[in-house]
Amino acid sequence: MTEEELRRYGASVAAGLSAGAVIALTGELGAGKTTFAQAVAAGLGVREAVTSPTFTLVQEYRSGRLPFYHFDVYRLASSEDAEELGIEEYFYGDGVCVVEWAERVEALLPPDAMRVHLAYGPDEGARDVVIS
Repeated sequence: MTEEELRRYGASVAAGLSAGAVIALTGELGAGKTTFAQAVAAGLGVREAVTSPTFTLVQEYRSGRLPFYHFDVYRLASSEDAEELGIEEYFYGDGVCVVEWAERVEALLPPDAMRVHLAYGPDEGARDVVIS
């Protein structure tokens, strides 16, 4: 999947999302997690530029049809750290949550979270996407 196809796919996923949806993103550094998150935000109608919240844990956007919460939990040491910060309140709240590096908070993810694994594809610039 090219970057443009990934963006179109992420936007199409957003069309079917409702409040309380959680998308758990995994994959290597640079595999497209932030690109996918940006595509979901665009599909929800978020008007602001969506950037990776690497140093802030979560960025909140309220300009779309649903609140959009973009997490990057790479810097957390454990699920317990995320729990202390109240991450679960977002998961069961009024918006859509997209979590980069979700394997770090697996124990806290809702059972029905959409899991998306992104990996480098066989061709330059291509990505493989596995959804469960």
